[in-house]
Amino acid sequence: MGLLVVGSVAFDSVETPFGKAKDVLGGSATYFSTAASYFTDVRLVAVVGRDFPEKHINFLKKKKIDVRGLQKAKGKTFRWKGKYDFDLNQAQTLDTQLNVFASFNPKLPEAYKDTGYVFLANIDPVLQLEVLRQVKRPKLVACDTMNFWIERKLKELKKTLKFVDILTINEAEARELSKESNLVKAARRIMSYGPEIIIIKRGEYGALMFSDSSVFSAPAYPIESVFDPTGAGDSFAGGFMGYLSSVDNITDANIRQAIIVGSVMASFDVEDFSLNRFKKLTTVEIENRYDEFKQLTYFDDL
Repeated sequence: MGLLVVGSVAFDSVETPFGKAKDVLGGSATYFSTAASYFTDVRLVAVVGRDFPEKHINFLKKKKIDVRGLQKAKGKTFRWKGKYDFDLNQAQTLDTQLNVFASFNPKLPEAYKDTGYVFLANIDPVLQLEVLRQVKRPKLVACDTMNFWIERKLKELKKTLKFVDILTINEAEARELSKESNLVKAARRIMSYGPEIIIIKRGEYGALMFSDSSVFSAPAYPIESVFDPTGAGDSFAGGFMGYLSSVDNITDANIRQAIIVGSVMASFDVEDFSLNRFKKLTTVEIENRYDEFKQLTYFDDL
C-alpha cells in the first residue's frame, strides 16, 4: 500500500552527557521515513533550503525513500539545537530557527495522493488537515503532535483529530491535551476527540496502547549505551507505521506487533547521534532484537 509521511527535515545540533554533534541530519520526517524504509515503500513530503547538501538526499534515496515530495526552497533549512542532561527523556531546546519551514505549504505530488497509509508528523495541525484534504481515501491515518500545538492551536488540533485513526503522543502531552492526570482516563478522553487508538510514548519506560477493546503495554529495550535520544519517538512511529503498511491488515494482533517493531527501531536510534546507527543497521539485527523483546516479557502460566 505504501506509506506517506509529511513533516520536517532539519539540521540538528545536539549535546548529551555522552558527546555532541553539530549540524547533523535530523527532523521528524527524516527519522520516521528512515525507520519505516526497512518495512515498506515510503513517500516523503517536507521542505529544505538551498543549503541542504546532496549527500543527505542521496542517503534518503539509498534507503529507497521516494523524495519527489521534498521541496527545495530559497533560504536556509530548519535548524534545531538542544541539550539533554542525564534525564534523557526531556530535551532542553536551546535554539530553533524555522527558516524555510516557517512558510512550509505541503503539496503532494499526484502519485502520492492514493497512498494507503498516512503519517502526519509533528507539524501545525492546520497543515496536517490540509494534507488529508489532498489524499484520496487513505486506509489508515496516524499523526503526532506536541505541547506547542496543544497550547497554541487546540481548536485546530481537535478538528484534525476527527479525521485521525491513531494518535501517538508522549505522556506529558497526553495529560495536557486531555486535562486528565491518569493516563487511562487521558487516553479515553482523547479517543472521544476522534482517534480510535492512542499510543502513549513513555521514553525509557516503553509505550502504552489504548483502544475501545484493548490495552497493551510494551517495554523499552534496556540499552547499555544511550548516546542521543533525538528522533526516538519518530523512529518508533516509523517502525510502527512501516510494519502496519507492510502487513496491510489492521488487527489488534498486528498493532501489538507493530508497537514492538516501533520500539525496536527506537532502541537502535538512541545508540548513536543523528541517523548514524541506521546507516549500518541490518534486517538481521532488527529481527534479533524483536526476538529479544519477546523474551523481555515472556513468563510461564501459573
